[in-house]
Amino acid sequence: MEENKKNEHASGHHDEVTIHIDKRMFKSPNPTSGSALYTLGAVDSSKYDLFLEVLDKGDDPFIPCDGNPIELKNGEHFYTVQKNLNPGTSKNGRGN
Repeated sequence: MEENKKNEHASGHHDEVTIHIDKRMFKSPNPTSGSALYTLGAVDSSKYDLFLEVLDKGDDPFIPCDGNPIELKNGEHFYTVQKNLNPGTSKNGRGN
């Protein structure tokens, strides 16, 4: 049985994990890529950035929309942030 798992991985078979993107649940192959996560979550990379939510202190890691491999953990949560946030601009566009 253990030998079959090794052979599956050697042949390119991926494990599938459950992840969340913006509180929506998805199944994803593992490993995956940043561009695959953007596609899976229907994230428009021209308008939004994707981040991995971590519970310890420190910044949440940015997930670039590229082909680099990403190892996922079952149950991980990702969220999007608008790229062009300008919190110093009021509704009339003149600042504070």
